Amino acid sequence: MSCPKYQIRARHTPSTVTVYQAYAPELGLPTAAHGRFPSAWRRGRMTWIKPSFLWMMYRCGWGTKEGQETVLAVEITREGFEWALERACLSHYEPGLHADRADWQRQLSRSPARVQWDPERDLRLRALDHRSLQLGLSGEAAHRYADEWIVSVTDVTALAHEIHGHVRDGDLDAARRLLPAEDAYPVPDGLLDHLVPGQGPLSVPRGTVSA
Repeated sequence: MSCPKYQIRARHTPSTVTVYQAYAPELGLPTAAHGRFPSAWRRGRMTWIKPSFLWMMYRCGWGTKEGQETVLAVEITREGFEWALERACLSHYEPGLHADRADWQRQLSRSPARVQWDPERDLRLRALDHRSLQLGLSGEAAHRYADEWIVSVTDVTALAHEIHGHVRDGDLDAARRLLPAEDAYPVPDGLLDHLVPGQGPLSVPRGTVSA
């Protein structure tokens, strides 16, 4: 069964959602150890969080790219996640969602969050037809993320390496069994209406934006 083109898929509980980031060990290891970002983590810059484990693996090369050797699973409150989505703007101009390019630029300049929909990846990190959400946080959103929303932080670098090892050996079944379970996120009605390319205002079932 194919996935809707635009849909948030994530590991989630009734109160939390897990997102992924990758950092150099000098930043990632103390973050995992203490369950919060250290003072060296810069709240003044944009930080991108990704609900998709495999998209994170594509981005960090299974934890092998320089400066991204420590992969973190960051469990945050759904309240915070949805706060950011409600106030987010698409990272690119999209006719039908924005009155014109100037309107998009005004929205982008005042938004504390932005959204990109990038091709989801399979175990071999090949692009799929459906999209994966990336959520960029800056300003107030970055501060809230670091100081209010985090419930737990887990170092999943070893898991990334183990799954990658199975992929290299051609044992995709073993790799798939280790993947974090990601299901359709139960999006409140209307939350993504301003973030779905090519759609304009939508009324869709909870958890799904189809295209």
